[in-house]
Formats: sequence, C-alpha cells, structure tokens
Amino acid sequence: MSDAPKPSTGLRLMHVHAHPDDESSKGAATTARYVAEGVEVMVVTCTGGERGSVLNPKMDRPEVQENIAAIRALEMETAREVLGVEQRWLGFVDSGLPEGDPLPPLPEGCFALEDPEVAAEPLVELIREFRPHVVTTYDENGGYPHPDHIQCHRVTMAAVKAAADEHAWPGAGEPWQVSKVYYHMSFHRLRFAALDAAMHEQGMDSPYAERLAAWDDLDFEKRITTFVPCADYFEVRDAALRAHATQIDPDGPWFAVPTETQKRAWPTEDFELVFSTVGTAHPESDLFAGLRGEPPIDTSDTWSI
Repeated sequence: MSDAPKPSTGLRLMHVHAHPDDESSKGAATTARYVAEGVEVMVVTCTGGERGSVLNPKMDRPEVQENIAAIRALEMETAREVLGVEQRWLGFVDSGLPEGDPLPPLPEGCFALEDPEVAAEPLVELIREFRPHVVTTYDENGGYPHPDHIQCHRVTMAAVKAAADEHAWPGAGEPWQVSKVYYHMSFHRLRFAALDAAMHEQGMDSPYAERLAAWDDLDFEKRITTFVPCADYFEVRDAALRAHATQIDPDGPWFAVPTETQKRAWPTEDFELVFSTVGTAHPESDLFAGLRGEPPIDTSDTWSI
C-alpha cells in the first residue's frame, strides 16, 4: 500500500458526527481508504465535546478535566491529519450524557435542545459549499441513544433535504443535491460474533462474550446494505483513535483484538443506504456505487428523506 496520494477522483464524501473522536471510532478505515483513492473527504463535527468524560484513566487528571474543550480540539486536529481529511466545526455545545432514573434535564443551550430545522442552517451552508456526493451520519437512534447523536441524525437529514431546496436558506449558497446518504452500521452482532469466534480459534480470551450474551437487537444487521472493504487501513483507523487520548485507552477494549485477527474475521466497515438518487445492486461494496460512471442499474428501490 503506497502512502502517495492518488489523483483526485472528483468524488466528495462528507461525514457528519456529533463529537470529536466519533470520526475515528466510526468509519475511519473507510475514510482512509477513500482518501488514499483520491476522494475528497470532509468531517463535520457538531459539538466540541465540552461535556465529555475523560475515558482514558491515564489522562484522568484535574488539569485535563479543566481544559477538556481545548484538549479535545487539539486531539481532533491530530486525528484530522492522520486521516488526511478536511474538518469543520458547527459550533454547537455538547449536551453531555444524562444519567439517573429519572434522567435529569438536558443543560440549557445544548445541541440536543436546538430546533433541528434551525440548527441545520450551518450544515446546509457546508453541504452547498463542499458539494458532497455522499453523506454519512447515524441512524434514528444515534447508533446508541446519546442525545447529541440522535440530534446529529435529525440535523443531518434536515440539512440534506434543505440543501437541495432552492427556497430553503436562500442565503446559504447555491442548492446542492446529495446523491446518497448512509448510516454507520459497523457496531452490529454479526461483526462482534465473528471477532469473538476468531479470538477463541486462536486460543485468546474474547472481550465480547458478555456483550454478545446480552445482545437483544438481532434484526439490526438486516438493515446493512453496504460492506466496504477497508482492512488495509485498520492501522490508520487505530492511529486516529489513539489521537483522541482523553477518550480512548490504548490498553482498553478498542484494541483487545489483534489487527491481523480483525482483518481476517471482518475486513469491512458497514453501512445502511437510506437515500439514493441512483440505482445500485445490493449488497454494495462501495459508497460511490452508481456514481463512478458505470451503467445505471434499473431497480425498484426508492428512498426519500
């Protein structure tokens, strides 16, 4: 695998994420693959992660807690360089992850309390500026029920729709129709079961036994439409993850399965196609299927936002 960038393909990919580190924990190997192929990639980060916890015990110090916003911004810059992407902040304030029963109210002024249709404006402007062919974000449940992830889904879907509407946000640039929208789907039972089995086959303890035993959403993986081969870029993904030192413990579960084992057991990152203006065969192996000049496929599938 050569480190030299390839000539631009003219294709553009936008990932919309809730916090710094999400771009590295979700789809980062896919990102690195497309960057290496000459695709322009922009990461949009909705919040600064200001209310995030320090999840790496080696970094859990008072001075880190006191300066978490500035530190996470520096971590994001390092991860951006590792992945080779452009990155923009939307400037919203982290909502935090409420805990307790009943759950406490969300803090005033936080991202999750914004009106999604109004909060979509800066993302509409970025979509019209960058003109991505493909946009990725989270599903309707946020991938997991963090209020910022759910809001990120709502804002992204509202922005994709509004960006194509000449009557919406007329001061935010010329309208642009995104061709395809995907949800990140790599955290599913089939993948973890494959990694678990591979660990046992090699005589190693698996970190996933408890998670697999408690898994109750057995239909989630049926939503997957697209498996992107990207095992050659797992090391880049891991380097981007380690850049977020406050969030990722280098000795923790993120790295419990050897990279070579991951490459053999599950060499893809996985997505659900939820909107498309082009016909493609399923399952897909490319987020840009139908957009590379190949003959169109006549399908009965339709998507709408």
